[in-house]
Amino acid sequence: MVGNLLGSAATFRSCVAEKVSFVFLHQIDLVLTTLGVSLGLYELNPLIRNLLAAPVLLLLLKVAIPLFIAWLAPGKLLLPAIVFLCLVVSWNIKELLILLL
Repeated sequence: MVGNLLGSAATFRSCVAEKVSFVFLHQIDLVLTTLGVSLGLYELNPLIRNLLAAPVLLLLLKVAIPLFIAWLAPGKLLLPAIVFLCLVVSWNIKELLILLL
């Protein structure tokens, strides 16, 4: 088990763009979600909606867990999640633009 974690650490440098994109998109989603909720929009995800009242847990979910996943997962396996996160971020931007215009 420890050997696998160390092996993951050694291969972290491969597919860096995918791993950084994965973590960065989670951060953008977090910022846009908190901005939208503070402006009066409604969070559709019930888990995140409940965690908005507990910022420490929300940060753990949106920062620590994506970093851990990016550390362990090969970059190619992150591609579907990256596409999904791009759709989520696009949705968030669209909703904020509709609200502000």
